[in-house]
Formats: sequence, structure tokens, C-alpha cells
Amino acid sequence: MANYELPALPYAHDALEPFIDKMTMEIHHGRHHNAYVTNLNKALEGNELLGSSLEDLMKDISKLSPAIRNNGGGHYNHSLFWQVMKPGGSAPEGKLLDAINAAFTSVEEFKKLFANAAMTRFGSGWAWLSVSGGKLVVTSTPNQDNPLMDVAEVNGTPILGLDVWEHAYYLKYQNKRNEYIDGWWNVVNWNEVAARFNKA
Repeated sequence: MANYELPALPYAHDALEPFIDKMTMEIHHGRHHNAYVTNLNKALEGNELLGSSLEDLMKDISKLSPAIRNNGGGHYNHSLFWQVMKPGGSAPEGKLLDAINAAFTSVEEFKKLFANAAMTRFGSGWAWLSVSGGKLVVTSTPNQDNPLMDVAEVNGTPILGLDVWEHAYYLKYQNKRNEYIDGWWNVVNWNEVAARFNKA
């Protein structure tokens, strides 16, 4: 029963500038995400579920404590978040691009829907692009919930997620969540999203 560990960032703290600043990345990864990992290990101490895959934890989350739900979700969500970004970003192509066009008519329409999900999530939460029933869907979840959880309004396998908690953007953007979302598109790692899409 191995403890969960904080994954290393796949790039330097300042690599996503000017869209996401170095200090935000240091605090977000080193403090916020680290706290989710520490608290998840504490919440599962002595529990046979410790060391289970995060995906397995998510699917039965309604049967587990709020501490496991919040910290397990926080660990899963952030682990995905760091991977779906990269310096310089990229563009969707191939099968993923075809699927986006089929589901949303165009990349531009998809981005509008996704940005709207991120903007209209009241308080803290996430916007998601997921594979659900073989199709791409855009949803949002509160707090550290995600579409893998059995409590989600729409279940699916997340392939792209955007953190809209204020700690993700407030140092640079203050209350201008829309500017954070607009800037974030410049660092989306569509190669990673495509790899997740192909496995979903």
C-alpha cells in the first residue's frame, strides 16, 4: 500500500509565461497540489484503498469520505492539468480534430462552449472535455469533482481540464477569469489531449 506522491511538473515553473506566471505555478503545484496529496494519504491511512489507482477511487467516490473525495479529486485533477499544458501549446489534429468537428462543428465553437463552461462555473471548480458514450462532451464540475466520479452530472473520461479555482489565476489575472481562459489556450498540449482521447 504505497502512499500517493506529488508528480513532478513536466516543465519549469516559468515555462508557461506569460500566460501562467512562475509564482502561481510554484504555489499551485508545490503547495496546493502537494496539500491534496498529503491529505489524501492521511485520509486513507490504514485503509485498504490506499495506493489504489485514482480512477478506481473516483468511480466509487460517493461511498467514501468528503476528505477522500476532495483530496483524491484534487490530486487526480491537478495531475491531469499539468500534463495537458506545455510551453508554446499546440493545435488539435488527426482523429481528435475530426471528433471535435463532429461534436461541436469546429474548434472555434468548441472553445466557445468550453470557455462558457469555465466562466459559468460558480465559485471554484473545473471545466472539462471528456469522452462520454463514445462522444466528446463539455461539462463543468464544482470544487475538486471530475467526470470520473459517480456523483458527476455527466460521467466520462476527462481528456482536457481547466482549473478555475481562484488560486489558479488570481495572482496574475485577479478577478478576470475570462482573460485567464483566453490566455490558457496558448499553452494547451493537444498532443497529450489526443493521447488521452485515443485511450479513452
